[in-house]
This record gives sequence, C-alpha cells and structure tokens, in this order.
Amino acid sequence: MGFIQDNFRLVYIGVAAAIYLRPGYVIFNSKILTIIVYFTILTLSKLIYQLTLYPAFFTPIKHIQTPGTRNWLRGNTKSVFLETPHELLKQWVKELPNQGLIRYYIVMNMERVILTSPKALSELLVTKNYDFEKPKTVRQSLRRVVGDGVLLTEGDEHKLQRKNLMPAFAYRHIKNLYPVFWAKSREMVELIQQDLENRESPDDNIIQVRTWASRATLDIIGVAGMDHDFDSLRDPFNKLNKSYQRIFSTPSIATKILFIVAILMGTLTFIQKLPTQRNKDIEEGGAVIRNVARQMIQQKKEKMKDPKSETGVDIISVAMANGTFDDENLVDQLMTFLGAGHETTATALQWAVYALCKNPDVQTRLREEIRANLPPLSSSDAKSLDAAQIDNLPYLNAVSNEVLRFHPSVPNTVRVAAKDTTLLGQPIPKGTFFLISPEVINHMEEFWGPDADKFNPDRFMGEGKANNGGATSNYAFLTFIHGPRSCIGQGFAKAELACLLAAVVGRFQFELKDPDAKLELMEGATVSPKDGVIAKFTPVEGW
Repeated sequence: MGFIQDNFRLVYIGVAAAIYLRPGYVIFNSKILTIIVYFTILTLSKLIYQLTLYPAFFTPIKHIQTPGTRNWLRGNTKSVFLETPHELLKQWVKELPNQGLIRYYIVMNMERVILTSPKALSELLVTKNYDFEKPKTVRQSLRRVVGDGVLLTEGDEHKLQRKNLMPAFAYRHIKNLYPVFWAKSREMVELIQQDLENRESPDDNIIQVRTWASRATLDIIGVAGMDHDFDSLRDPFNKLNKSYQRIFSTPSIATKILFIVAILMGTLTFIQKLPTQRNKDIEEGGAVIRNVARQMIQQKKEKMKDPKSETGVDIISVAMANGTFDDENLVDQLMTFLGAGHETTATALQWAVYALCKNPDVQTRLREEIRANLPPLSSSDAKSLDAAQIDNLPYLNAVSNEVLRFHPSVPNTVRVAAKDTTLLGQPIPKGTFFLISPEVINHMEEFWGPDADKFNPDRFMGEGKANNGGATSNYAFLTFIHGPRSCIGQGFAKAELACLLAAVVGRFQFELKDPDAKLELMEGATVSPKDGVIAKFTPVEGW
C-alpha cells in the first residue's frame, strides 16, 4: 500500500502542476475550481480503488490466506474505527488454515497481515528484523510524546542506541533498583490508606486504581531513571503528571476519524498541525515532558561534576557514564523511559488488581504468601527490602507473569516491510503492514494448552515453568516481543510490578465496585479498563 500511496501522491502533484503550467487544462476559467474538481475526481478514484478494487484484484499478497467475508467500509472487521479486531483474530487463528500468516482488512479496507506461528515470528523479529520497521505514521504519532529514543529509531541508529543503553538495564543493575521500587510501593499503599482513613464514612472505601498506579510508576521512573523524585504520589496536580493525563486521555470520535483520513490520504503531518484540542494537549504536554527531561539532564551533569559525587544507580547516570549520547539524544531517551516506562507498568497494575478481583481465591493465596514471607509494611524491617526477598516469592512472580501474559499492556505492535523481502519463503513486497499481537499469541491454545483463555498463575509454578509457563514455544509469550527490538526495560517492568503488587495485596483486600459490569476498554498507547478499575479497598489488619 505504500507504493500505491506514493503513486497517488505523485498524481496529485502532477495534476496541480499541469493546471498551473498548461492553462488549456483549466475549466470554467478558474484554476482553483479546476483543482477542486480534479482533486475530487482523483480522491473518489482512489477511494474506489482502495475500497473495492485493491483487496479483490490488485493486492500483491493474494497468496496469503484471508477470511471470506469482507465489507467495503469495515473490511473483515465490525468496526468503522482504526481498531484491532482481537476476538475475530483469535477466531481466525483457530479456524482458518494458514501457514503462519493471515491477511485481513480493517476500516476502509486497509490491508494487514498477522503472524501466527513461531517460525514467522522468529523470522520477522529476529533473523530479518531490520527488513521490517515501525510504520512512519506510528513513529510520527509517538515521537511527540516519547521523543526519538531507542523505541522509535531504526537500523544502525537503533543498534547503536540499544548497545549503549543495555548496561543500564543489565540484570545486576536492576537488582540494585529494587529498594527504589519497594520504597515507592510502600509510599503508595500508605497514602491510599491515609486517604481511606480521612473519609467521613468507613464504608466509603472506593478508589480508582489508575490514578494511584500512574502516579506511583511516574515517581518510580523518576527516581530509578533519573535520580529525581517527581513526588506525584503526594502531589497529583504536578505539571508532569497532568501532562501525561492529558496526553493519554481517550481521543474523541472526531479525532479517530481524522486519524483514519490521515492514514488513508497520507496527510498525518497536516492533520497534526490542525488547531484541535487533541493536538493542543499533545503539543503542550510533549513540550512539558521535553523541558523536564532537559532539566534532569542538566541537573545530573552538574551533580556529576562534583568529584565527591558517586555515579548513581539510576538509568540516566549509567547512560551518561559511557559518553556516547549528546544532550538532546539523552533528552529523547529520557522521554522514552518516562512515557513508555511508566504508562505500561501502570496499566499492568490496573490489570493485576482487576484480575485478582475476578479471581478472589488467587488474591487470598497471594496475600498469604506475601504476609508469610515479607515483614509488615509498618515495621522497620520493611524499609530495607532487597531483590532476593521479592524474587523468592514463587506465587507472586507467577501471578505477575500471568497478568503480563493474560492482559498485555500493549496488545499489538505493527511493522511495515522496508523493502521487498520474503517471509516463510513467500514474497513480501515493500510497504506490507504486519501485526504482531501479544493479545492473540499469548492466548493461543496451540502454545498454552486448552486453558489458554483462563487466568491461571499455576501455569508458572513447578519445576522449569517459572519463566515459560509450560508453553511449547519461546514465542508464546510476546508481551515484551523478542529479538533486537524486544523491550529493553522488561526486567525493570517485571520487578517494578512485583513490588507494587506485593505491597498492595499485602495491605488490602479488594473487590470491584460493580463485579457484574461489562469490561470496557480504553485504547491508546496502552489498553486498560476504561473506568481505571473502580474497586473497594479494605485494609487487612496485621501487616
């Protein structure tokens, strides 16, 4: 489709040039009116081609299996928005004979291919990783919020950045950060309890998990990432926290429609410059985040000039120590850690509380393990918790892994073929869009057995199962992807989630305010329960 988009763009430019250079093409003696008429005809032609002709006759990947029913507007899905049809994808993976690839169409018959086999995933994510890139539209959308750091760079630049950042995420380095994770987890729990105690009625014990989770993870990435406490837990109205709230709010229907138009017409740059409230929120929020990151870099540089100052255990200290990043690139990396690092784990904590509300027996069993092995939060011993004390709780780690498997914070990522290539021996033309879906792969019976769609932490219990859950393939657990583009911070995220979960479950018993309500999702950079998980939190005595 990239080839088609480029050709139509050239036609538009050619028509405009011809009208101005060859007056004979002008109709009604008006160049403006002529352009409008011709552009309307071209746009309608493009739409007819896109909606009906391309998927039926002209797609160069006809050899890839596709569902039988297709609508001219919604493609193979039931949505008129740019959404991933997870339930349909799961159904197609089960029912459609395929060799590891399934072709399908979303709104406006935009073409996508989902990978369904370990071999296909291995080829795209590892052996031919740099043949496939994040689409330009994705990078352009995210860059305003997360900078141009390791998450969005491609090719040799990505290799260089990742190589120089890896020491900051090394196994031993993450172990040194556990006290930071635990201190902020304790602080969050104590503040939740204070909030409940300050309410007029003891029966008023309802909280929204999202707001606490987001503030706690923002503070954690501040301290662990850049040696700076944003103090969002105690000051929820600080500028940085408010910026992220604006950026990650649910986009309006109008915004979703504009985005579809931008993708279809190749006009994302123009759409992003329109004076809409959404663009204003993102531009202003992104500017605040970039300025904060800049200030953190300058403060850290001043601190490092002091000969008595020791190199900190925070991520940015390690990144600065090797001297390979200039200031602006360090700012981009910090923006990446701040945005991607805090929002994904905040989402994971929401899903953890939701899953434990839905599975009270799991919640009780987990609380028993935590209380039997960790000191009470109010005791002095709880202030100096280390990595071994958390890592030696098998059921806590099983629950954390099952949350990450069953409810991946980022249920999909996309790639586009950067050049003509092959997958599974089949020709893949440049511009082909691929979907890599943890939401689908993490629930496939082929990998996880007949209970793949059941929340069951016990799959991660037992000899040899603590890391793989007994899955039959290394590619069965895709939450952090695999290969050179896998999440560089996955060890950080797992440890952070385990600490947050241990503190919350150890102190509170919780249940959903409305346990029978239908689960609705908020879809954006991450996918989480739309209500932010509204739950009743009851302090449990003795810990």
